[in-house]
Amino acid sequence: MSNSADSPGTGSSPARTPRFRPVRILTVAVFALAGLIFFTSFNTAKGTNIRTDASLLKLSDLIQERSRKNKELDESNAALRHDVESLAESDDGSTKAQDDKLAGLENSAGTRPVKGKAVTVTLDDAPPNATAKLPGYPEPQPDYLVIHQQDLQAVVNALWHAGARGIKVMDQRLISTSAVRCVGNTLILQGRVYSPPYKITAVGDPGKLQQALADSPAIQNYMVYVNVYGLGWKVTEDGTVTLPGYSGTVDLHYAQPVK
Repeated sequence: MSNSADSPGTGSSPARTPRFRPVRILTVAVFALAGLIFFTSFNTAKGTNIRTDASLLKLSDLIQERSRKNKELDESNAALRHDVESLAESDDGSTKAQDDKLAGLENSAGTRPVKGKAVTVTLDDAPPNATAKLPGYPEPQPDYLVIHQQDLQAVVNALWHAGARGIKVMDQRLISTSAVRCVGNTLILQGRVYSPPYKITAVGDPGKLQQALADSPAIQNYMVYVNVYGLGWKVTEDGTVTLPGYSGTVDLHYAQPVK
């Protein structure tokens, strides 16, 4: 009786030569890759939970710390500049005409304090649970409920247009190279970070300043969101105030062609 492993009619079949199939090779490669990913994840975590937002919190803390450091450096720079200017004025050998010309340039540059009647505009985010307060408007998306860069820029532009002699955003004086930028729901101004509510103070003719705010098409559009979704908007007359002079660096940085 022939064995079931024998080929029909030829006796015992020759032994088969083992060989790897492509599917098996692919399976081995997948397991090897998974092991490498697991090892890399373990090595990165170092025993911590990498699914938490701890890294994001650390980044936020770092940004806030750098912002505080920049504020301290600005204050130190302002004190040193005041000392240098005081020493220079004590014996600089300049004429009164030259001193007056320098003072005018410093006023234009925003490096000297400016005093006068002022108007303050306050902008704030809407409540997170805000709904449409007027018929015919859609329920708000998250983007509708926060202050954007163009909102702050619209206020600044209107105040300059009205002849403001000086503008302060939060606690910093604006100059010609200042950039009002928003990242997420925070304001970044000259190396420092701020959260809402945002306050913009301008020295000038209060009547003209408020009229310019009312006439601005961009602010009129913003007021729609104020009335419908509850974005914050407040304009107040402050009486006579003194805006500080800009105390940061005034060096211009620009691109140069590669030689």
